Amino acid sequence: MATVSLVRTNSNYSNMKKAIQDSLDLIDFRFGEKTEKVAIKPNMCYYWDYSTGMTTDPKFVAAVVGIIRERLSQDVQISIVESDASAMKCRYAFKILGYEKMVKEKNVSLVNLTLDRKENVEVKVDNRSYGFEIPDTIRNSDLLLNIPKIKYMTGVKISCALKNIFGCNPYPKKFRYHPDLDRVIVALNKVMKSDLCIVDGIVVSGQYPTKLGLIMASKDPVAIDSMAAEIAGINPKHVRHVMLAQMEGIGKMACKNVGENLEYFTERFPRKNAKQEARETILSFGAAMLEKLHLIFSVI
Repeated sequence: MATVSLVRTNSNYSNMKKAIQDSLDLIDFRFGEKTEKVAIKPNMCYYWDYSTGMTTDPKFVAAVVGIIRERLSQDVQISIVESDASAMKCRYAFKILGYEKMVKEKNVSLVNLTLDRKENVEVKVDNRSYGFEIPDTIRNSDLLLNIPKIKYMTGVKISCALKNIFGCNPYPKKFRYHPDLDRVIVALNKVMKSDLCIVDGIVVSGQYPTKLGLIMASKDPVAIDSMAAEIAGINPKHVRHVMLAQMEGIGKMACKNVGENLEYFTERFPRKNAKQEARETILSFGAAMLEKLHLIFSVI
């Protein structure tokens, strides 16, 4: 059974860093001595800053970088990665979200996976075959560290560790995958599996952004997504990509939490009501149609 740690903290850098350290100790995580290259995947889905609960706080990533260097080596090569998307370009997001400034201070690399060298791979999920390009920065890393957010998402119900790896797909027009998103999420996690997940739940986006003060850590992305779903008030058995990820051997939904009680966070998470979910479904459908029209006319 997988272990997921739950730790309370706030946005103060020192407290945040100590809480991340505690979360790793609670799951007995140790960095491998031969780890030389680390790829860190935060959530940079759009141009909303961390105060919205939609993207990973660069201070959180900076704290993780500090921990890696203290516990492993000052010489470890660290790359913070993201890729272009249909409505988000890394060259803007890196600057707007504060990552350009942070990487200069921490002396780490900032990599747009869309521009990285790549290797073609094929993978099967649910008896369907998929072809992807795997960026060299991911393929050559000794440790893939996944730092997602907990968010509701129309279509797949929730976005956390498994969905965050979708952003490692270097193909920029990601809209093409949305009709089959659950399987594609799982397929990408099969070829780019997280070695460690640390959830930045200090600010979360539910019915509204709120300071939840949560840090979660696990070596199992399926387990951490299952517990994230519970916190957000969603039965993980109703989240298709989580169920499918377990069936495909990526991880186990059955897990135990260590640290804080799960109820502390489930009671405080800003859950959506049915009316809001229906409204967002309609808005999401409208946005999808507009994006599809944009892609059609761009080809013409």
